[in-house]
Amino acid sequence: MKKIVFALGLAIMSVSAAGAADLPRNSAPYYSAAPATGFNWSGGYVGANIGYNWGKITNTGTNPSGLEGGLQGGYNWQNGQFVFGAETDLQLSGADDTFAPFKFSNPWFGTLRGRGGFAYCNFLFYLTGGLAYGGLKAENGLLTESKTHIGWTAGLGAEVGITSNWSAKAEYLYMDLGSRSYSLTGTTNGYQANMIRLGLNYHF
Repeated sequence: MKKIVFALGLAIMSVSAAGAADLPRNSAPYYSAAPATGFNWSGGYVGANIGYNWGKITNTGTNPSGLEGGLQGGYNWQNGQFVFGAETDLQLSGADDTFAPFKFSNPWFGTLRGRGGFAYCNFLFYLTGGLAYGGLKAENGLLTESKTHIGWTAGLGAEVGITSNWSAKAEYLYMDLGSRSYSLTGTTNGYQANMIRLGLNYHF
């Protein structure tokens, strides 16, 4: 599944790069009179994404993995070729795993991150990091226990302008949802995960 998502990301980038040559030179919000960048990333945006995450639950043998998908929104400021901004997202996740006698799942999570990067033509390459939060559910037979965890996330990505208002991105994030005590397991458990995802954004 990870190979499929990665291949789709490469395909989107290839198609986007080819289509970028056909963009009208006065297309907003990307076009800028500044010859160094050629596009203007400033402004707000909303979008959706789909991806895959895989990781482990600390102090157990469970390694949840599965598809994820959700919505994101943010705002960028541009100074020359440097772009800074903030983004938030909320995801539904199918990541789960069973290692007798326990099953752990991560049904949802979200992030609130800063972004900083470098723009070249219609491409934006960036680093990102900030707050992560999400739910963990432990099961043992008919017994269940759910908690909300708070932690951190960091990663990198690339975004490309496709048309005057649309962009596509490919992103990698590492997420660490801090540990909490679970009565069901008799110890502390947290979720450490990697994720790759593809997204589309509409820029205002």
